[in-house]
Amino acid sequence: MRTLLLTGPGGTGRTTLAAATALAAARQGTRTLLLGTDRDDTLGAALGMRTGPAPALVEPRLTVWRPDPAQGFRDGLAALQDRAASALDLLGAARLDPEELTPLPGADDLALLRALREAALAEAHDLLVVDLPAAPRALALLAAPEELRRCLRRLLPPERQAARALRPVLGRLAGVPLPTGALYETAARWELELAATEAVLADRNTVVRLVAEPGPAGADAVRTAALGLALRGLRTDLLVANRVLPEDVPADSWLGGPLAQQRKTLAEWQGTYDVRTVPHLGRDPRGTDDLAALGAPGAAPEAAPGAQPGAAAGPDAHAAPVEWTVTDRLAEDGVLVWSIPLPGAVRDELDLVRRGDELAVAAGPFRRTVPLPSALRRCTVDGAALRGDTLTVRFTPDPGLWPRGR
Repeated sequence: MRTLLLTGPGGTGRTTLAAATALAAARQGTRTLLLGTDRDDTLGAALGMRTGPAPALVEPRLTVWRPDPAQGFRDGLAALQDRAASALDLLGAARLDPEELTPLPGADDLALLRALREAALAEAHDLLVVDLPAAPRALALLAAPEELRRCLRRLLPPERQAARALRPVLGRLAGVPLPTGALYETAARWELELAATEAVLADRNTVVRLVAEPGPAGADAVRTAALGLALRGLRTDLLVANRVLPEDVPADSWLGGPLAQQRKTLAEWQGTYDVRTVPHLGRDPRGTDDLAALGAPGAAPEAAPGAQPGAAAGPDAHAAPVEWTVTDRLAEDGVLVWSIPLPGAVRDELDLVRRGDELAVAAGPFRRTVPLPSALRRCTVDGAALRGDTLTVRFTPDPGLWPRGR
């Protein structure tokens, strides 16, 4: 199944474009599931119908689903109370009733990740279109599975789990209680769920589509979002320029200024991204007729003339993977070079920190800690440079760790 994630700056019609894209794919014969995230049902407003926690059929081959984060939070906490029943009874703690629970901050994001994983693994549809939140929150959400897995491995490393029979003895010897088996079992379950979500995001059939309104603010937001996606290694296919004004606007109209800004931004974008334009209807689109009138690009559109390499083309095309490659230059320069694509990165906003077998990379407002490839773990960092849109990090073999004769 293909997964298409739409995000972009807030207030640019992202939800409307998600609905229009899903509708276009369904009318082309693709079984499509449209997944919404907004509590205010802006997705339903665009479709002209109510959406909710029960999947609803919009028209043949198009289903819409907007999970209820409150219900997911209640169910999760109820399950946690059941698993910790003996400990709660021992402490004399009173259990919480589901009716008195309200979602904590972040519950919406966790509900979306859970729904994304369930929908992708169910394989009941050919295409999953996800209306992600606005770009800053969406980037944090997409980073969550990897970051949470890393924290779990650091706090509760599976390889350090003592045998069940030895825990009481080791606890007395150490003088402190050791983590219980239930804690490790819970961590293992979380690890499995997070790994499944991360696998969906990293799958070659998953791409991110940016939606923005052409203009100075939109250009800045797209540049920042593209950098954050690249740092996470997430694939992108298109940049959809939404609400594009018609070219026949009179020169003396007040729309002349916004039209000139749009033209300038579109010219800049077309030299960097695979851009598709969606017209301004002069009103807020409501209902499937308006959505169809937008002419939104489908899930796997044909490549536009002059599109950058890696843009999707044809019904079975895939966006080019974002790869961090290691180049062997030992014979020429005595180094291994790790190349990290970071489009839009600024030299003064880059930072690198080596911690053991991990490398922390900071680019603008984003940070990611990644494990080093096995060959680079036996090396020391020799330097780094930003050349164009690629950060190159040089590693020199450590004589004490590098195999002799290499």
